[in-house]
Amino acid sequence: MSRPIETEFHRIAMEHLPALYGFAMTLTREQTAAEDLVQETYLRALRSFEKLMPDSNHKGWLFAIMRNIWLNEIRHAKSGPHFVELDPENSVEKGSADNSRTSPHVIFMTKITRTEVRAAIESLPVQYREVVVLRDLEGFSYQEIAAILECPAGTVMSRLGRARERLRLLLSRWQGEVKSKAKVNEL
Repeated sequence: MSRPIETEFHRIAMEHLPALYGFAMTLTREQTAAEDLVQETYLRALRSFEKLMPDSNHKGWLFAIMRNIWLNEIRHAKSGPHFVELDPENSVEKGSADNSRTSPHVIFMTKITRTEVRAAIESLPVQYREVVVLRDLEGFSYQEIAAILECPAGTVMSRLGRARERLRLLLSRWQGEVKSKAKVNEL
């Protein structure tokens, strides 16, 4: 039978699993590495869960642990051997259950838009990518992000502003290309 502390940790861990996995994918850009990062995050969090204050921000705490593990892995990777992937996996996006009621054109455009947004976010430098994911996708406050990234809230706001401007530029270029192609097809 599990102890009450383990039961409480399990509840918290399951509540934040999708968000942590999404952040891990943003950091690592690879499914297996993201899964390993989430697992390591939970192992370290479980070890120190009893020391955590009862009113703590569990989600922020888990994200901070994950980011610190990732930064340590990056530091170690720079001094270790480098491997090249010869056969990258093609990821197939799953459609929604509602696709049968939506036109193929809408499905296609939604998938392209989603793909372009993801590609634009992926093209950002890591310090911008982190704040976009933490603020816009995970909904953390500026103060929570500052605590996770261990930097001032002003730095978070500055990075987020720069990241959003880069995303606007990248996505407006893509939108301009789509409109130009549509006009050519109309002729």
